[in-house]
Amino acid sequence: MLRKIVKLILITLVPALELRASIPVGILHDEMPWPIVFAVCVVANIILGIVVFWALNRVVALLTRIKFIGFIYGKYVERTQHRIDKAVEKWGEWAVAVFIGIPLPGSGVYSGALAAHLIGLKFRKFMVANVVGVLIAAVIVTAVSVLGGEGWDFARKIFLKE
Repeated sequence: MLRKIVKLILITLVPALELRASIPVGILHDEMPWPIVFAVCVVANIILGIVVFWALNRVVALLTRIKFIGFIYGKYVERTQHRIDKAVEKWGEWAVAVFIGIPLPGSGVYSGALAAHLIGLKFRKFMVANVVGVLIAAVIVTAVSVLGGEGWDFARKIFLKE
């Protein structure tokens, strides 16, 4: 069981996979009880979000010390924040939570942490978005995994409009 849990954590840490892949692997492939899979993957994904957000802020702070990079990065962030300013004021961390929570390629805590950084979200607000988003994704992916093939067909019709 410990090897399977470590496997779930490692899959969760992979960009573009995260718990969107580790939950189905745990439930469908490894035939683990879904509550254990859910708990392990959610905790790993939440911790991953914290680490990514923290590391991103540190790396950007280090790189922007180089004047050329700092100038380009500053202009990019300023332009990005200006374009989405009203949406950020209105939705803030909830938009990031939904972005993290929608189990589609390109979403998740890696891209959610980057988005939060670009819009200037503070750590506390990112934490709310991270936890809520991870829980949304985990509930959806777990439900679809537990329901099996019928769940995948249902999710495909809803999310991919097939």
